[in-house]
Amino acid sequence: MIFSMTGYAIATQETPIGSFSLEIRSVNNRYLDVQFRLPDDFRKQEPAMRELLAAQLSRGKVECRLNFSPSTQTENDQQLDSALLEKLLLLQRTIKTHHPAAPSLTIAEILKWPGMLGNDHSRVEESGEMGMTLLQSALEDLKAARIREGNKLKAILLERLNQIRQLLIAASPRIPTLIAAFEEKLRTRLEEILGTQEDDRIHQEISLFAGKIDVDEELSRLQAHLDEVERILNKGGSVGKRLDFMMQELHREANTIGSKSVDLEISRISMELKVIIEQMREQVQNIE
Repeated sequence: MIFSMTGYAIATQETPIGSFSLEIRSVNNRYLDVQFRLPDDFRKQEPAMRELLAAQLSRGKVECRLNFSPSTQTENDQQLDSALLEKLLLLQRTIKTHHPAAPSLTIAEILKWPGMLGNDHSRVEESGEMGMTLLQSALEDLKAARIREGNKLKAILLERLNQIRQLLIAASPRIPTLIAAFEEKLRTRLEEILGTQEDDRIHQEISLFAGKIDVDEELSRLQAHLDEVERILNKGGSVGKRLDFMMQELHREANTIGSKSVDLEISRISMELKVIIEQMREQVQNIE
């Protein structure tokens, strides 16, 4: 199987204390880059969640977002912790004694103070298990989405390989035709200038010309690279970096063919090769 680095998944769960939802988004990236967006109460779960993601994903920029909406009943049951409030206000008065210009706590800041509304402990305790459960569920869906996208990319890349092979088939017979045309032109030119045909001179010029325009070696290497790309795609797994290297090799050979060209058709084929290879490179960048 081929794995794309692009995917999205969401897992939700209703509990007596409220609604949990966990979203995972991933896009292509050279390495694994995981970012979490978690409510403050749940940040202590981040190391375990990060470890779980790292164990199952190897590349991609991944954003994991956990949302929690407390139930109406839970909100109604919340009560101010009077003892904690008194301690907090006492600390504030002490600070102001030494620093009168220090700003006072706002009501919103007091309400957000850990433990001020009670029920925090039970909520965090449940969120720990729930967060990991939702992450595992969403991660399975994300991997399935990445596999589906990877299969699409594989099909596109295999089609691109066939397109390149057709271009190679079209290019191969052009070289002998060009050499034969050059030989005929050279013989005619020498006869016009010297009134004779010097076979040794002609053979020498033809050899030099053939050496300059011969792209059989490049075509052979291109074919070998195509076979290797197909083998990698069929093998599957985390092959993105290997495929990216192969795209560089394909582009190198296509570029050399273009630089040796003395024929409009070969130049056109070289240009089409580079366009297709660039399209493949963009698709390979999404493969894990």
